[in-house]
Parts: sequence; C-alpha cells; structure tokens
Amino acid sequence: YVTQHNRDLSQRAKPKSDSVAPPFHESQQLDQEKTVMHKIRPISPVHQPSSETSTRNELREMTSAAEVEGSVSSVKAGSKEERQWREMKLQLDDLPGILARLSKIKLTALVVSTASAGFAMAPVPFDLTCFLLASLGTGLASCAANSINQFFEVPFDSNMNRTKNRPLVRGQISPLLAVCFAASCGVPGIALLTLGVNPLTGALGAFNIFLYTCCYTPMKRMSIANTWVGAVVGAIPPVMGWTAATGSLDAGAVLLGGILYSWQFPHFNALSWGLREDYSRGGYCMMSVTHPGLCRRVALRHCLALIGLSTVAPVLDITTWTFPIISLPINLYISYLGFRFYRDADRSSSRKLFFCSLWHLPLLLLVMFTCKKPFLEKEEKGDLLSGNHGRALEIRLP
Repeated sequence: YVTQHNRDLSQRAKPKSDSVAPPFHESQQLDQEKTVMHKIRPISPVHQPSSETSTRNELREMTSAAEVEGSVSSVKAGSKEERQWREMKLQLDDLPGILARLSKIKLTALVVSTASAGFAMAPVPFDLTCFLLASLGTGLASCAANSINQFFEVPFDSNMNRTKNRPLVRGQISPLLAVCFAASCGVPGIALLTLGVNPLTGALGAFNIFLYTCCYTPMKRMSIANTWVGAVVGAIPPVMGWTAATGSLDAGAVLLGGILYSWQFPHFNALSWGLREDYSRGGYCMMSVTHPGLCRRVALRHCLALIGLSTVAPVLDITTWTFPIISLPINLYISYLGFRFYRDADRSSSRKLFFCSLWHLPLLLLVMFTCKKPFLEKEEKGDLLSGNHGRALEIRLP
C-alpha cells in the first residue's frame, strides 16, 4: 500500500515539475528558436526557363553598353567643346581690364619708364610737353606690339600654364577686336612720335614694333637667337627717350641701350629657367630648354657687363665718377647671384636672380640720374671751347 501510494505521488508530481521549467532552460529554448529563425532564408526557384534568363542577360548587356556609349560620347563632346574656340559674352565693365591684359600693362609700364629715363638723362633742358608726347607715343606703340604678339601666339599660349588665362586664349575678346585695338594704338602712337616729337623717334618706334612682332615672335619657335633679338627690342625704348630729347643718336643713347640690353639676360634667363616645362609644352625654343649651360653662362656674363658699362658712363661725360662707385655694390650683388645661378642651376638661385633684377634696374637708373653731369657745366665747357676757338682765329687773323 505504501509503495503504491508513493508511485501515485510520484506520478502526480511529474507533470508539475515538467510544467514549471527553470529560467535557464527557457532561455536555451528561445536561443534555439532564434537560431532557427536566422537560418531560414527565402529560396528562389531552382529551375527557371532558359529563355527568360537569356532575355534578362541580353537586356542587362544592352543597357550597360548604352550607358558606356553615352558616357564616351559625352566625354568626346565635352573635349570637342573645350578644344573649340568660344567667345564669351563681353561686358563693357570688363573691357578696360581685358584690354590692359591684352596690352601687357606691366610690361608697357616698364617700357615707358625706361624711355623716360633716357629722356631724363639727355644733356638738354627738360621739355615737359615733349616728354609727355614721347611717353604717350611709346606707351601706345608698346600696347600695339604686345597685342599683336598675343594674337599670333594664341594656339601656343593655350598649352602653357603661365599664359592660358590670357584674354584671347579664354575667348574673352574676339581676334578682330584685338587687331582693331592694336591698330588703334599703333597708328596714333607712331604718328604722335613722328609728328609731335621728331621723325627719328617715330622711326625707332615703328622699327621696334616690327622687330617685336615680325622677328622676335616667330623666332621664339625657331631658334634660341630670339633672346638676343628680344634684348634689342628692350634696349630701344631708352634710346627713343634720348632721341626724343636731343633729336640725334649720341654715345649716351648707345650706353643706355647697352645697359638695358645686358640687364635683360639675367632677368629673362632666370625667369625662363623656372618655366622650362611650360616653354617646352608651348613649343618655344629657349636657351633654358635646349642649352641650359649656355643660359647660365650668358646670364653671368651680362651681370659682369653691367659693371663695365657703369664705368664707361663717366668716360663718355654722361655721369660723374661717383656713379660707378655708388652703383658698384648693387652690380656686384647681381653678379654674385648670377654666379650662384651659374653654379647651382636650380630654381632657388634662378628665383633669387630674377627678383633681384626687378629692383636692380630702377635703382641703377635712379643712381645714374642722381649722378648725371649738370647741363650748366657742359654748357660752360662748350662756351669755353668756342671762346678758345674764336681767340685762336683772332690770333691767326692779321
């Protein structure tokens, strides 16, 4: 009886133990359910008709090919549009700035300043009207020459980083308008120099325009001799200033032209050294690209030539003997930088020489003007010589 009672109790207790499960066991069951849920994936049908799959693949290939062709055609169209010359809308407010860049206003200002220096160094009384006419005519002639130069070099300037933003390259101004601007500057400029100053100065201005546009510009793509021709172009403006004041070519005009001629070699050779990649892309034949050793030697030679030319000035009775003494430190400094450029042949030395040339020329011309021989002293010497000559004639006559 006892055993039977115990069995009954055990059977009654089993359902209770099964119904009340421990929490750990419940969590295990939940985890199993979760894992089962994650493992279930929607299964795509295994067997599909071959015709449907082939048509879908063909459609995908056709759409991808169309996209590729469309992208290629858009790239080609964009490249064609970039290569073609397009004229931008010209506004009157932007026209003065565009014409200033077309005429290279900074270079024109340098040309006018050197011509003014030649006028100021002439051993004659200062004539303000003649000075203003000569400066205006020289500036107009320089604007005309620079505009024609840019007109000829549009396809080559577009390949250079330094010149790719010029007005004609970007299409900010039409070629016809650029030529009309050059003519409207060149014709009045030469007429002003010829009729308002003197025919010699007008002839020098016309010759300089011809030399810059018809000789120097095409020679830049043919021979390294373009640098020497360009130096002659830069040496003519101070000679024009001298002839505008005196009406004749004297030794002083040749000396001033020689100083400008020699100064341009360290200035331009140092500049072109840092632009060798640009010049080679543009197709220009420069010493820095084809003859780098000659480029450095020529720059050094003309740095030393500036010392000799400064010494010749008092010999020709243009300045006092204080000029070669005062100008010796700045001439020695640019010669030292020229030697560093010749020895190191790197961008740092060429950059230092170029920036030195920017302040060297104005300072040299200023020192030359302050040491100029007084006009009264020359006039007194001329009177004494004419007086002695008259006395000699009086003595010879009975």
